[in-house]
Amino acid sequence: MKSMIMIIIGTALVNNVVLSQFLGICSFLGVSRQIKPAIGLGVSVIFVITISSAVTSLLYNYLLKPYGLDYMKTILFILVIAALVQGVEMFLKKKSPPLYRALGIYLPLITTNCAVLGVALTNVQNGYTFGQSVISGFGTAVGYTIAMVLLAAIRSRIREEDIPAPLRGAPIVLIAAALMSMAFMGFSQLSL
Repeated sequence: MKSMIMIIIGTALVNNVVLSQFLGICSFLGVSRQIKPAIGLGVSVIFVITISSAVTSLLYNYLLKPYGLDYMKTILFILVIAALVQGVEMFLKKKSPPLYRALGIYLPLITTNCAVLGVALTNVQNGYTFGQSVISGFGTAVGYTIAMVLLAAIRSRIREEDIPAPLRGAPIVLIAAALMSMAFMGFSQLSL
């Protein structure tokens, strides 16, 4: 149990996929303009990464590895992720059209989000069991969501401030993200 908690803390805070591994930056910056879409995409990413971690772990350990097809993992993982994203997209389009519209192009881009594929490949590289892969995927996705919602909250405050003209827009957002990254470096001192 302790190792599972350490995996969650490690993936969500210490090795945050966005702020320390710099994966998934496109949607992190694109959807973090408002808090509600950031939460919506975060929940979608939690679902996709957790389920894809489970499915890819099973496929790797029971199909690819035993039959010597390790070289196919990237292609197979991308197919699994694409199928899951399509399912999430259809669900949101039917059940929450406003959220579907708010996420826009970033929802289908989860398929190509390097964070999602990165988690699946990292789980294989670390030799995680099925349970560890699922926990790692969940922790990573929670960390991604935390970072994105925090940036959305910061950006909502930035809009209310008088920012010097050269820093308005992307520069101040990138500065805020850099400061968040430095703040998350403080979690690296946790003894895992």
